[in-house]
Amino acid sequence: MTIEETEKEIIEEFELFTDWMEKYENIIDMGKSIPLIDAKYKDENHLIKGCQSQVWVHSEMKGDKIYYTGDSDAIITKGLVALVIRVLSGHTASEILNAKTDFIERIGLTEHLSPTRSNGLMAMIKQIKLDAKAHEIASKK
Repeated sequence: MTIEETEKEIIEEFELFTDWMEKYENIIDMGKSIPLIDAKYKDENHLIKGCQSQVWVHSEMKGDKIYYTGDSDAIITKGLVALVIRVLSGHTASEILNAKTDFIERIGLTEHLSPTRSNGLMAMIKQIKLDAKAHEIASKK
């Protein structure tokens, strides 16, 4: 499934909910199914800077695709990590770097998150894209 197809699927899922309490419950449920990061990666090198909560993300190359695991100490934030990983994990560095991630606005997340959580979400996506760029550069050596 492409990144765009996954984003479309998420948008359609969020359209099923009538209010934001249901949408938050869905985000929290997503956090329960996140591919959990190995405890050894819960360190300063994998900590996302700019998040209000503690968020760790680890990437691993398998062939030409990058797979992500993550975790957070806050339940809503953990759901946001799961949402981003669901969209970007399992794709090439180029696909990740070119992803628009506009599904975030389309499901209304930016207007329903606190400014600090919204900034943290953007920091997480930025860090994942920087990580993808590093994998892309390393694969060309």
